[in-house]
Amino acid sequence: MRNDRLRIGITMRVLQAEGYSEPRDALAQEWAGFLHAALPDAAWLPLPNLGAGHIRAYCERWGINRLILSGGEDAGVSRLRDETELDLLGWATEHQLPALGICRGMQMMSLGAGVNLKPVASHVRTRHVLQGALTSEVNSFHHYALAGCPQHFEITARTEDGEIEAMRHTGLRWEGWMWHPEREKPFQSADIERLRKLFE
Repeated sequence: MRNDRLRIGITMRVLQAEGYSEPRDALAQEWAGFLHAALPDAAWLPLPNLGAGHIRAYCERWGINRLILSGGEDAGVSRLRDETELDLLGWATEHQLPALGICRGMQMMSLGAGVNLKPVASHVRTRHVLQGALTSEVNSFHHYALAGCPQHFEITARTEDGEIEAMRHTGLRWEGWMWHPEREKPFQSADIERLRKLFE
């Protein structure tokens, strides 16, 4: 029998499908495989970009109790997505929900805490060796990095060039990773164990 104690909501990027006028919410298919590998008994649901207020009601209706902010387009590209994810972070704070920010998702955690982003070079389609509490090798697909460590967070890993690559909240069960665990082939056991520890 399926154990639905863990009900994970995962955000989606906004895409414009060729030949259609309406924008689409989309999630990389690799996420299904990664979540099944890490938490095979958990229920998970893609979260549409509904905007502030509406997304909270949607999550409450479906009983979401864990949150993943996925990667995708840069902050500022989709105002609706930015608004949706910032509201989700506020909701997760109020309800003390565990949350994981992936790439853009970690950037949104930073922006929500009042720390801006800065452009970085040589962080797209490459790999980094983590330095700090985390020491594995990870992929990299981002144009922006955190300008500093947000208040109430601590840095758990940096890249070789000193950029913040992972962080965790000091009061909430929140983590941010600038790499994409769903894009690893095969999935990395360290990522699987970190997600299990954070969400279970």
